[in-house]
Amino acid sequence: MAIPLSRRHTRLFLPLVLAWISLGADDSTARFRTAVSEVQLSFSALDQNHHGVATLQAGDFAVVDKGLIVRHFQSFNRSDWTKLELAILVDTSASAKPHLHQEIAGVLELLSQTAGIPDENLSIFSFQGLRPTLLCGGNCRATDAASEKLSGARADGLTPLYDSIVFASDFMAQHGDPHAQKVLIVFSDGEDTISRYSLTDAIDAALSSDVQIYGIDLNLSSCPCPGAATLNRLAGATGGRYFPPQDAATRALNVILEGFRATYIVSYKLPTHAFGFHAVRIFPTYNLNLEFRCRSGYYYPNRVR
Repeated sequence: MAIPLSRRHTRLFLPLVLAWISLGADDSTARFRTAVSEVQLSFSALDQNHHGVATLQAGDFAVVDKGLIVRHFQSFNRSDWTKLELAILVDTSASAKPHLHQEIAGVLELLSQTAGIPDENLSIFSFQGLRPTLLCGGNCRATDAASEKLSGARADGLTPLYDSIVFASDFMAQHGDPHAQKVLIVFSDGEDTISRYSLTDAIDAALSSDVQIYGIDLNLSSCPCPGAATLNRLAGATGGRYFPPQDAATRALNVILEGFRATYIVSYKLPTHAFGFHAVRIFPTYNLNLEFRCRSGYYYPNRVR
């Protein structure tokens, strides 16, 4: 169970099981204390060909939590997620103009391959100017509204990438299925020119909403652009993945579906009560070809902005 704080005051939650809570009063001053004992971590396992590994055992991996190796787990199970919730975020700002046609083609191709995802679990957003726009939520295949809007889109305006990720993450948290794994596919060159939120805020929003980000880079493959690093960071911090341009949409969906079929939840005793950010990594113990994807870590105690 996560420790709840106001979403306006925190963008990351510590996925810990609450051990006890104490409220007291002294001279009309209330004290609030918490103690936590267990970390719960969700992750996916892939082999060297990026195929999901559905036969993982607890001895096949170790967790490194704030530099401390954890091999003894309280529990280890296949994920109880039964559905996949997918949202697509499309950059239609002026920075996307050189590759807008390619971007729209990739989105439409992706839509054509999502027949296994229920209509109510598929949403599309676009962003340009000052705020993002919800093109469709729950009816993206039932009607041609999203396709028509995308096909008629013109690249224009400023680029609120970070604000749009916050918006989409909040939407998925509030309207999404709590039993679904949440994935946000971002078609962008990674540039941001106007957002009120920062890159860190965008990552925090995705993490607090349990959203994995998969970045589809729209820059030229030969371009060492700063936006590629931004998309890489968004994906790596949230347990997603970054994809360079060629055939990215198809490859991204295949990797997402493979990971969904091989997702696990592990819990372990909190290895240290050190304040601040606990970076988390998962490493193979025997088969070095295994690859693990999970969130980048958590704050102890919860960070308050």
